[in-house]
Amino acid sequence: MKKKSSKTAPIYKSAIAPYVPTAVTELIGSRGVDVLKQIGVEEVKRVVADVLCGVNLRGSTEMLTRRRIGMLNAATLVLFLHGIMASKKFIDKLPRIAVEGLRGHPAKQEQWLLQWILGLTTKGVQNILRDSASGALDIYQAKFDTTNKDIVQRCIKEFGVIAGSIQLDGEQKVPLSWDFLLHLFCTIGSQTLAIRGSEKSTYGKLFERLVLGSVLQVLGFKHVKLPLKETRNVFWLSNRIGTRESDAAVLCGPGKAVRFDIGFIGRGNPEISKDKVSRFERELEVAGEKHFCATIVVVDRIGERSKIQEQVKAINGTIIQMSMSYWPKLLAQALRLKVGYQHRICDMPDSQVEAFLRKEAGKVKIESFVEATSELISQEQDEEPGEES
Repeated sequence: MKKKSSKTAPIYKSAIAPYVPTAVTELIGSRGVDVLKQIGVEEVKRVVADVLCGVNLRGSTEMLTRRRIGMLNAATLVLFLHGIMASKKFIDKLPRIAVEGLRGHPAKQEQWLLQWILGLTTKGVQNILRDSASGALDIYQAKFDTTNKDIVQRCIKEFGVIAGSIQLDGEQKVPLSWDFLLHLFCTIGSQTLAIRGSEKSTYGKLFERLVLGSVLQVLGFKHVKLPLKETRNVFWLSNRIGTRESDAAVLCGPGKAVRFDIGFIGRGNPEISKDKVSRFERELEVAGEKHFCATIVVVDRIGERSKIQEQVKAINGTIIQMSMSYWPKLLAQALRLKVGYQHRICDMPDSQVEAFLRKEAGKVKIESFVEATSELISQEQDEEPGEES
């Protein structure tokens, strides 16, 4: 009995529509909070606990990224196979199908897929085609076709003719050829590049707030929303008060406040870190009351020769590196120094810190921070995977 391995994705309107597996649409459109649902709350808590203990976020999320890319690559193969089953000339026509589809002002997800078929991402359209419309696409497609034919001939000369076939369970065989494989590789290559950029941006933005909210709750602060009804040992996420936006703010008591900014920024991008340390004022006004405001910037790590530490001191701020083992202890000690906040982790032996962090992180209701991330993540919806903000 023939298995149904795909369904037509209803948002697709170009000539590839009948061959697009539903999985392609679901995987391309996997964004922000949707990722949280797919991963599952317990897995998210595990990743957050790892980060609190100094584990690199990218290391914790790499397999999640690999899973999405692998499934999307496989779904793209299915698209190609179904297209060839319907027409032996599908591969020959595919670049023209993509160009015509792009002219039809397709929905974002179809636009990305059509661009990938041509070996492009949105950044490629901007840089290679200079955002030009039909004329530039026609010229590009002609060069694309000529180049592919040249590569096919070179492959045959260098490696010989490809023989054999590939078959989905219960469906007809599709003959293998260099032309088929090279178009598939081209699409998958652009797709993988785009998705990796997307995951970096999505996971970064998503986990920034989850990690920051979690560490503050682990350190004993209560998560609240504005306008405030409580003003002692409380925090709120992603706010704009005064002239600057911060990722979180804490009120420890009358006149004592701390602004937080977090970013998974490594030593290879020090300029962004410098921007973060200079963005906040020294006072925070809430409900008509002014509070002395310290600044704490949390980053992945900074280079050994960086001068950021000196710049931070100049604004009465502190930088905490998440690459440091048990950095929440350093954060708590900074809070004690800046605003007199006391927490038992400050003087806890290092040998006990990891067990404490993992236990307390397991109690955090991650879901309560999702709403705070929703608006931020929703700004990505019109960006192609791979366009980092």
